[in-house]
Amino acid sequence: MKVVHLSTYHTFGGAGIAALRLHHALRGIGVQSSVLVQEAEREEAGVEGFANGFLEKKMAFARFAAERAYFLFQEKEKSVRFHFSPLWAGTDVSAHPLVRGADVIHLHWINFGFLSLYSLKKLFALGKPVVWTMHDMSTFTGGCHYSRECDRYLTHCGFCPYLRTPGADDLSSRVFEQKKALFSNAPLTLVSPSRWLAELGARAALTKHLTSLAIPNPIDTSVFAPAASSEIDLDPAKKWILFAGVNTQDPRKGFAYFKEATQQLNDRADRWGIVVFGKTDPEALTGMGLEVRALGSLPAHEVVRVYQAVDVMVVPSLEDNYPNTVIEAMACGTPVVGFDSGGIAEQIEHRTTGYVAQLYSAGDLASGIRFVLEEADYGQLRENTLRVIQQRNSFGVVANAYLSLYQKLIAAVGRQV
Repeated sequence: MKVVHLSTYHTFGGAGIAALRLHHALRGIGVQSSVLVQEAEREEAGVEGFANGFLEKKMAFARFAAERAYFLFQEKEKSVRFHFSPLWAGTDVSAHPLVRGADVIHLHWINFGFLSLYSLKKLFALGKPVVWTMHDMSTFTGGCHYSRECDRYLTHCGFCPYLRTPGADDLSSRVFEQKKALFSNAPLTLVSPSRWLAELGARAALTKHLTSLAIPNPIDTSVFAPAASSEIDLDPAKKWILFAGVNTQDPRKGFAYFKEATQQLNDRADRWGIVVFGKTDPEALTGMGLEVRALGSLPAHEVVRVYQAVDVMVVPSLEDNYPNTVIEAMACGTPVVGFDSGGIAEQIEHRTTGYVAQLYSAGDLASGIRFVLEEADYGQLRENTLRVIQQRNSFGVVANAYLSLYQKLIAAVGRQV
């Protein structure tokens, strides 16, 4: 069986990493998997960049710039600039040898100038089974990646809160209509890493006629695994709380709630500390109530060491699908505390592998941290996290779930022929 994955990014971003891990997992069980990305960031078996030469890369950037410019004049404010994708600019990959030779076409996150609605139309016209793993909500909305508190995607997009002049016939409404025509008879099956997003896909007006399934993201447990001792320079007398991928500018990531929670833990300032890595704002990290160690951006092998060194990770996102960071930490035996939001509440088993806090409650987030570090049987929590990851997210489990889906879709096409 030959499967081609289409993904904007190779090793950048949660969706790109999840797609690449699935590719590795499938190859591990004998599937002829390949990945076609906008630009390959390194040489890797089965991965090809669509834009390889100097001119092709310039054209790829031009498509990205064109789509962003198309939205620029309609955005409500700068903060939403990269949170809405109209799929206006893209390239036709339908004639690429990897696509032509595939039995199944597997879409992932394909925004930002890689594929457009026209590109998708050309792919659907090939008549091959198409699987689309939804890494956010943009598949079934008029363009937003996360709808926040708007639920117009359940009926018809329009009056979009992301737009400068929302109205009945605004950009989100027009994109909605284009997707409606495109999806009406598409050979498309939707998958989400979380039941939360799969269920939204099953209810959304654009996709409720399509099959929408949940298959979790995979994690390589030979790489993300517990370590006997820490290789990170942290005070061993303290317990360390990790906040990964800090983005203080995006309210959806919930940094303000994390900060308020740690301020409530200042009675443990002599025993607990905070570790952060990723995009950080030094000013935002002041007044946290506990000592802060900011590690900045780290290569993958260093990230693993951080997970292994800390005692708990906190993920206070207010809306998220299935963060890779949660399963990465759990695979290293680190319990996780997160809000009851999106797919995060599915990743964490409350009081078994971590703590699911009441949404918007910094106080309950602080209680979750105290539960993990002081109240729970910590050794049992670690054992539970490792067991859950092996049963739910290991390469073999996830790859075989997708293989079963591919086989059913190929068989259905054969019966139609």
